[in-house]
Amino acid sequence: MTARVAVVAAGDELLLGDVVNHNLAWLGETFASAGLEVVRGYEVRDDVDDLVAVLLDACSVAEAVVVTGGLGPTSDDRTREALAALTGVALRTDPVLVDGLRAWFAGRGRPMPATALVQAQLPEGGRSMRNRLGSAPGVVVDVDGRPVYALPGVPMEMEPMVADVVVPELRRLAGDPPALHTVQLRVAVLGESTVAARLAGVERDLPPGVRMAYLGRPGEVRVRFTGTDPTQLDRVRDGAARTLGDVVSGVDDETLAATVVRVLREIGSTVAVAESLTGGALAAAIVDVPGASAVLRGALVAYATSVKTDLLGVPVELVAAVGAVHPDVAVAMAGGVRARLGADWGVATTGVAGPDPQDGVPPGTAYVAVVGPDELADAAHVGAGGDGVAVEVRVNAGRPVVRALTVVHALDLLRRRLLGLPPEPSHDPGPEQRA
Repeated sequence: MTARVAVVAAGDELLLGDVVNHNLAWLGETFASAGLEVVRGYEVRDDVDDLVAVLLDACSVAEAVVVTGGLGPTSDDRTREALAALTGVALRTDPVLVDGLRAWFAGRGRPMPATALVQAQLPEGGRSMRNRLGSAPGVVVDVDGRPVYALPGVPMEMEPMVADVVVPELRRLAGDPPALHTVQLRVAVLGESTVAARLAGVERDLPPGVRMAYLGRPGEVRVRFTGTDPTQLDRVRDGAARTLGDVVSGVDDETLAATVVRVLREIGSTVAVAESLTGGALAAAIVDVPGASAVLRGALVAYATSVKTDLLGVPVELVAAVGAVHPDVAVAMAGGVRARLGADWGVATTGVAGPDPQDGVPPGTAYVAVVGPDELADAAHVGAGGDGVAVEVRVNAGRPVVRALTVVHALDLLRRRLLGLPPEPSHDPGPEQRA
């Protein structure tokens, strides 16, 4: 066989939106790193006929199929029945599996319910896979020479079975293909089309065997390079980084927040955070990075206007004149939290997340500000020659996206200030796009 794999996720909850299918992403990454390629992914409800139809299609496009979900003891777990129907055989209770189930429950001091015995059923001719962390064994059947692996949908049960059985068997069947490696660049703030335009030349001149992809999400574009030669991938990634320049906010697994923490540590500086519309999300992004305690002095969620004036020292007359959502207010908040918490750098966010306007400011409008060492020692200096940099953020989306993007802009503004870069990246797509 070759290295082509199809993945089927079974469960009504996936199609109803109750559960997000993270298993596909994990399996895709795991198989790729083992030199196996996921060529098709499916989601299907807990219905035997629908499962059989999807499994037949999966077998037509791949040399191996992996199914997750539907192996539990309840009436909506139909994967075993579907495997039996797919192979045209009956389900039989395996006494060895029955003994294993009894031992599993006894080891936990629990009586085994009668309904659990369905997990001891196997399609005739099939075999089981040990589940180290749960009660439901995996099932393997053969469909015209193609192995079909059925695994529990619970990630902590599924993942060890993939590592223990599925990956080794598929690599052996595929002739031990070379493992795929992945490197990536992270670009904050710029849109996917702008990043792609700047990298048009890099994409055109990719070496044979290297694949390039753009993975966009709010506030970040990841440029991913995949191939079998790690040295070659590093060269391609580094060349793309030179082309992109200072908009690269992270390399490989280093997030924007991790980059900020690393740079702060390298230069021996600290930061304090004042947040309004982001409500603590900016501080949380920093705290998520290991080692953040060495650089983060603290944070203050100044949601109410009176908190901005009373605790951060934002001048009352400034708020009266321009409102709470204004670049000068953001700078005053950053300067205030920097002074009060004794940090080298202060960062602040203020804005209108929506759905309604505030003081005439439309929803989706935000300002992020950074005040650095020797800048604006007292927030009262705003508007009177004080330093500090503020950037406007405009987002046409709902509250969660507005808040998330404001965090990204605040972190990137801090990154740029720490590195001595202009406050905002150029949106010029480059000469090739202009031509």
